[in-house]
Amino acid sequence: MPEQWFDACDTDDIDQDDVIRFDHEGRTFALYRTEDDRFFATDGLCTHEKVHLSGGLVMGTIIECPKHNGRFDFTTGKAKGAPVCVDIATYPVKVEAGRVLIRLA
Repeated sequence: MPEQWFDACDTDDIDQDDVIRFDHEGRTFALYRTEDDRFFATDGLCTHEKVHLSGGLVMGTIIECPKHNGRFDFTTGKAKGAPVCVDIATYPVKVEAGRVLIRLA
């Protein structure tokens, strides 16, 4: 089965050190851009209370949930701070012709 990459946004849609929401086929994802222009994608909802991570604060490679301040490393999906204890899924990302593409299984 060939890889399926989905066009999520323009690179300019995400500021450095920020996160945006991407919805696709009934699912919500969070797309991140680091200060050094690397792009990442995770599930878009916190594993604690299903709050949209796109409303959170990016600090380096950490996303802080806007509701209870749980933290995840968005490069690995690892839970990094209470109250979250369940990791979030991450997805491969690539940039082509100024567009951010995400691979979904």
